[in-house]
Amino acid sequence: MKFIVGVLLGVLLVPFGVYLYVASGSAPVATTDSDFPFEAFFAHKGLNARIKKDMPKNVPIQPNEANYLAGAELYKQHCAVCHGLPLATKTSIATGMFPRPPLLFEGKGVTDDEPGESYWKIFNGVRLSGMPGFSKSLSETQMWQLALLVANADKLPSSTKAVLVTPIGASTPAATMPLATPAPPPPVFPSSVPPPK
Repeated sequence: MKFIVGVLLGVLLVPFGVYLYVASGSAPVATTDSDFPFEAFFAHKGLNARIKKDMPKNVPIQPNEANYLAGAELYKQHCAVCHGLPLATKTSIATGMFPRPPLLFEGKGVTDDEPGESYWKIFNGVRLSGMPGFSKSLSETQMWQLALLVANADKLPSSTKAVLVTPIGASTPAATMPLATPAPPPPVFPSSVPPPK
């Protein structure tokens, strides 16, 4: 009987202790705090299991220059502020985040991940990490273009690298821009001379 009472007390006291820990303001909720006990272990374990179960296995678009170029423009617009650009310093947003977002063009980035894994993260986002899901703002093709870009970051063509190192807001290097169609001639307006009476 004492054993059963002890188990019941333990079952009740542990959640109550966790509640007191959180409610007292002791839980590490600021980005400057140290990790919650076992936080990284459980977060990675759960995320990896979910991705392995759900990620798409087949890539529906080709890893070619056109898709890399499109992915580079999307990356600069949506991802660079957190995940960085080649040869650029880390942004203050990336520096102040927790967990720290991986710099995808430094070291191996995510080039050892399957494109489907990156697609899953782009589509769904990652809860409590600052990584948003883009399924409501980007098309499926655009999300795959981003996934292929980061999966192949170590072997991109020079045209794509040129887009990535061009500062955000600056014009794209001429070699990678599509040819422009000539502007139409200006319209000819009638003379302002009044018609004869």
